[in-house]
Amino acid sequence: MTNRTIIQYFEWYVSGNHVLWNKCIAQAPRLKEFGITDVWLPPAYKSGFSEDNVGYAVYDMYDLGEFDQKGTVKTKYGSREEYQQAIKAFHDNDIKVLADIVLNHRMGADEFEDVKAVNVEPWNRNQQCSEEKTISAATVFNFPGRNGKYSDFKWSAKHFTGVDWDNYSKSHGSIYRFCGKQWAQDVDHEMGNFDFLMGADVDVNNPDVYAELINWGKWYIDFTDIDGYRMDAVKHLSSEFTRKWIEEMRKYKKPDALAIGEYWSGNLQDLLNYLNAVGHSMSLFDVPLHFRIRDMSYADGNYDMSKLLDDTLLSSCPDNAITFVDNHDSQPGQSLESFVNVWMKQVAYALILLHENGIPCIFYGDLYGIPYTRNIPIPRLRTLVRVRHDYAYGKQNNYIDDYNVIGWTREGDEEHPNSGIAVLLSDKHDGRKRMYVGKQFAGKCFRDCMRKIREDVIIDNEGFGEFTVQGFSSAVWVTEEAYENLIINED
Repeated sequence: MTNRTIIQYFEWYVSGNHVLWNKCIAQAPRLKEFGITDVWLPPAYKSGFSEDNVGYAVYDMYDLGEFDQKGTVKTKYGSREEYQQAIKAFHDNDIKVLADIVLNHRMGADEFEDVKAVNVEPWNRNQQCSEEKTISAATVFNFPGRNGKYSDFKWSAKHFTGVDWDNYSKSHGSIYRFCGKQWAQDVDHEMGNFDFLMGADVDVNNPDVYAELINWGKWYIDFTDIDGYRMDAVKHLSSEFTRKWIEEMRKYKKPDALAIGEYWSGNLQDLLNYLNAVGHSMSLFDVPLHFRIRDMSYADGNYDMSKLLDDTLLSSCPDNAITFVDNHDSQPGQSLESFVNVWMKQVAYALILLHENGIPCIFYGDLYGIPYTRNIPIPRLRTLVRVRHDYAYGKQNNYIDDYNVIGWTREGDEEHPNSGIAVLLSDKHDGRKRMYVGKQFAGKCFRDCMRKIREDVIIDNEGFGEFTVQGFSSAVWVTEEAYENLIINED
């Protein structure tokens, strides 16, 4: 069994000149070469606004860059044909494709219509704060540019629960719930009820909507041959609906499809409650771990690393944990900004990539850099992915017992030649630990493939080695044979 590693293949400010799908085609062999097994692509459907929109302002989920709608044929990332070619390129290189699924809302309606509605308090959406009134709601989606191809379903007010814009009053910051509608109850309870997020809120409890979203999902699988799903904003969607949608997709095709939910909460219990609600049918991004890494990166060594994994999915529910360092929402300038300090990035990636638990997801912006905010690529990130893919196997022995220096070893296995590693991480000073890698390595030489520690470590007859790490740094020790292979193939 090969270790799985996901890459999120976009960042918020990635170039908007329709080239990403072609970059995917060009880079697929390289991604396979250094150990990527899964790629998460951005929303591929037409946005309700400019062609440079990242894709979460969903207009038409059947338009993957094929129709002249909203002032463009192509999406930010390219054409429908290029998208399909990108997926094929990944499949040709044994990389599975995760599609970004945005079912919660629609934006950029074709027409307004009169709807009876009431205002609700933005900070408590259960609290009505106006009398019933008529608003002009952006809820008519006819998709004239597509002209019924793939689906003749047309959206109107009856398919939504509320909006955040009245074209009569043109008031900003208001939330309107349609009369005769209620927010879904099995959602996050932040803001009283967090069903509403933005735009026109999709009523997934409407039978016609439910049927349409199931039909769309099956069409999307057939049309694109995707392998799994990154489910956007699941804290705003009915958990029962989300569970059923995933169940229906797996029944239809690819029963082992990976499904990952984005539930943005640093509270572990929120995530555990959600996993229970969906019957553990999906994994979740380990947001609590992300926040712990972020906090440690700004603590200047005053963070207890021995407690770094406490109250995280990685430690509490590892089979459902998707670990990450940063993503498009956490990067600078975004609403959920919580970017990890750059010095900590390599340490953080060593943690999530080389630990035995969880499936790690690396970030496009950390692999290639983010020109918009002048963030450089993280050194040796490709090397860390390769170590995970080729050598991070076998029993794990933990040495997570110090305030500033933690570590672990993996003893390797017979299935993966030269496997077996030792890892040390520091958030302050230089450190040293005597760690067990296994008697099978007695007399063997281990080297730091982060190339910061020059001295070799020779494993003693009892299977222990004296491993070291520089301050504010990571050291990843592999066998001499593995080291030579990594250096030969290093960028």
